[in-house]
Amino acid sequence: MPSYERETTVQAPLEDVWEFHSRVNGLEAVTPAWMGLRVERVIGPDGEPDPELLEAGSEIDLSMRPFGVGPRQHWTSIITERERTDGSAYFRDEMVHGPFGRWVHTHSFYAAGEETVVRDHVDYELPLVQRLGGLADATAPFSQAGFEAMFRNRHRATKAHFE
Repeated sequence: MPSYERETTVQAPLEDVWEFHSRVNGLEAVTPAWMGLRVERVIGPDGEPDPELLEAGSEIDLSMRPFGVGPRQHWTSIITERERTDGSAYFRDEMVHGPFGRWVHTHSFYAAGEETVVRDHVDYELPLVQRLGGLADATAPFSQAGFEAMFRNRHRATKAHFE
């Protein structure tokens, strides 16, 4: 399965960066405007609408219309894991409905003194590509280019928020 990873260092303490990324407004703040993101609904693990924190079990319904072209693409993810330990934290969201054959996104954060290393790792399958067998690997460079633009923007937005 193809994967994508990007890492950057932010001049802010782990706790602040973790808190920012633990809320839906953090997601909205780091998503590039050209994605046309709209958060449709957020349900907490206990069924509560619009929870303050995105805990394990939270469900996020989004829609996107990249570059304002075509119909809105709907996407539902569930936070499947969330853990904060001394010096690190992470959460993982998995797409349960959306434009990819598979999408598992791990957001990791590591303390580095007064700075924080932010790492995004995505395992994915493009739609319909999983049916192509060995040809799936040939499509990876094309998807990587799109991911690079999106995640570069996300990391820049995180840095800009704190720096």
